[in-house]
Amino acid sequence: MAGQSTQRRVRPWVTDALLGAGVAGTVSVVITANEGGRHGPDQLAYLWAVGLGALMLVRRRYPVLVLAVSVLGLFAYYAAGYPAIGLAVPVAAALFSAAEHGRIAASIVAAVLVVVVSVVFRLAEGQDFSFVVGYELAGHVLLMGAAIALGDSLRSRRAAQADARRIAELTEARYRQEAQARLRDERMAIARDLHDSLGHTTSVIALHADVAREALGRDETAARSALELIRSTARRSMDDLRRTVTLLRSPGDPPRTVVSLANFDAVTLAASAAGFDVDVRVAVDAPLPAPVEAAAFRIAQEAVTNVVRHSAGSRVQIRAEQHGDQLTVTVTDTGSDPAPGTEPTGDADPTGGAEPTGGAEPAGAPIYPEAANGRSEPPTVARTGHGIAGMRERAESLGGTLTAGHRQTGFEVRAVLPLREPT
Repeated sequence: MAGQSTQRRVRPWVTDALLGAGVAGTVSVVITANEGGRHGPDQLAYLWAVGLGALMLVRRRYPVLVLAVSVLGLFAYYAAGYPAIGLAVPVAAALFSAAEHGRIAASIVAAVLVVVVSVVFRLAEGQDFSFVVGYELAGHVLLMGAAIALGDSLRSRRAAQADARRIAELTEARYRQEAQARLRDERMAIARDLHDSLGHTTSVIALHADVAREALGRDETAARSALELIRSTARRSMDDLRRTVTLLRSPGDPPRTVVSLANFDAVTLAASAAGFDVDVRVAVDAPLPAPVEAAAFRIAQEAVTNVVRHSAGSRVQIRAEQHGDQLTVTVTDTGSDPAPGTEPTGDADPTGGAEPTGGAEPAGAPIYPEAANGRSEPPTVARTGHGIAGMRERAESLGGTLTAGHRQTGFEVRAVLPLREPT
C-alpha cells in the first residue's frame, strides 16, 4: 500500500522531466568526448542535445511524433558533421516511449531505419565493414531492442494491473450482490414466517376473544375455554417470536424449527374452534426434508387461516400426500360455493398475490364472503396482506408450484413441492 501511495504522489510530468534531463545529460557527455566528426562540438550541438531531452515532456501525448523528430534530428546531427554519439543512445528514450504507449510497429520501423541508414552511409564513406557490422552493429541493435522491450513490458504490466483492478472490482461487486441477495432472501423468509405464524395466531386470538366476550354472563364454561385457548395461542406466538429473535441475533447458529406435519393440530385448532368440520389426512412414506416439511406446514397454516377469516362454508379439508418424489399439500374449503355470478377459476390471485382488501367490494369479488355462515364475526382485521404471494414464494423457492382458486364447491390451495433438489 505504501508503494502504491508513493506511485500516486509522483506526477507524470515529473517523471518525464527527469527522463528528459537524463537524455540531455547523457547525450551531452557523449558529445563532449569529441570522437570523430568533421569539427568539434559547439553550442548548437549541446542545444540539440537539450532539445532532444525536451521532447520527453510531450512523449505521452505524441509518442510517434517524438520518435520521428528524434530520428530526423539524429540524421541532421550527423549530416552537420558533429562528433559521433552512436545510434541507440540518442533514440533509446524515444523508442521506449513509443513502445510504452503501444506503438510497437513504429518503434521497430524507426530502429530498423536508423540502423540501415547508418550502416549504408558509413560503408559508403569507406569505413571498415567488420568494424561497422561485426563490432558496433550488435551493440546498437541490442540497446534499441532492449528499449523497445522495456517499454512494451511496462505497458503490458500496466494493462495487467488495470485488468486485475477491474476483476477485483467486479468480484467485489458480485460478492456484494450475492450478500445482498442472501440478506434479502433471509428477510423474505423471516417476513413469511412472521406473516404465517402471527397471522394465524392473531386470527385465533381475535376470534376467541369475540367468543369470550359474547359468552361472558351467559356461559362461563365457554368463556373460560375461549380464554384458555387465547392464552395457549399467545404462548405459542411468543415462542415463535423468541425463535425469530434468536435467529436474527445469532445468524451463524439458527434455532431448529419445530414446525412439522405432525403438528397439524396447531393449524386446525382455530378452524375447529370456529365451528369448521376439519378433515385431515397425512400420507407420507418417509421422513421429509426439513425445508419441505416446514414449507408444507406454513402453507397449510396460512391457507387454513384464510379459511377461518373469510370462508362462508362449514368444512375444510387438509391433505398432505407423497407421490414419488413430490409432496402435494391441498387445503380445500369444501363447504362454500363461489360468490354469485363468478365462475370457477384455476388461480384466484388476479392481483399478484394480495389478499382481498377491506371496504366496499364489487359484487362477486370476495374470495371468501366473511361471516356469511352464521358464526360470530371476529373483530375487523386488516386484509391487505400477502398470503397467497407468500405461499407461492415458499413453494417456488423449493422448485415447486402453488395454485389457488375457486372450485365447484369451494376454494382450494394446492402446493406441489419436490422432495429432491432440482438438477
